[in-house]
Amino acid sequence: MIPLRDDNPTTTRPVVTIALIALCVIAFLFQGAARETLDDVTAHLSMVPARVSGEEDVILRVPYSRGRAARIELPDAWVPEWLTMLTCIFLHGGWLHLLGNVWILWIFGDNVEERFGRMRYLLLYLGTGGLASLTHFLSEPHSTLPTVGASGAIAGVMGAYLLLYPQARVLTLIPLGFLMHLTVVPAWVFLGIWFALQVVQGLFTLGVDGMGGVAWWAHIGGFVAGIAFAALLRRRDRLQPPPRVLALRGGRYRGSGLR
Repeated sequence: MIPLRDDNPTTTRPVVTIALIALCVIAFLFQGAARETLDDVTAHLSMVPARVSGEEDVILRVPYSRGRAARIELPDAWVPEWLTMLTCIFLHGGWLHLLGNVWILWIFGDNVEERFGRMRYLLLYLGTGGLASLTHFLSEPHSTLPTVGASGAIAGVMGAYLLLYPQARVLTLIPLGFLMHLTVVPAWVFLGIWFALQVVQGLFTLGVDGMGGVAWWAHIGGFVAGIAFAALLRRRDRLQPPPRVLALRGGRYRGSGLR
């Protein structure tokens, strides 16, 4: 299921969302993604659970083809080891990884940013990204695979979106073999199915020392943290009014509904 757009207009420009996307793109350009195994930026700023655990003489296992991995001596991080739980959320493993993440952030992030306010939204992104990394670390504390990707933080944004806009409609592309099917589903259906898939895949990876792939538990941790953060702000009445209320006060919608 690939989200194409939602029917949730906004009244403000998503400055923080645009800045986060720009940071991810700039970081990726510095990574030198054309390298076959491991670039310097990824080696020094990705989260390696074994390195965070304080293990000595760690050898990185870097996947580069199906069932194969290069063995590279672990360099020192450019930042304190615990901080790599945050630096890793701005790095990506390839163009498809990057584009998929920033596209989903663009669809769901603007609405959450408007309701949270820019500073709280930035804290949501960094906080859920860090908690996502921590969840992955706890699930595989001895892994020597570099962990990169904004998907844990973006999962936090998706969790907040689910709580705030469960009935919003999402135009979704569903590949069916060689056919592509377009459909409109409520946000709670799209995000609920997405989360269920993360849980199922995560349960299958428990206790398995894989060669690489998706950090499913980072997605789960980030998503749950996003729901909790949004629920806390809503309970304390710290959220901005919905966009329709702002529009009645003289604001203007950005975007359009689905047809």
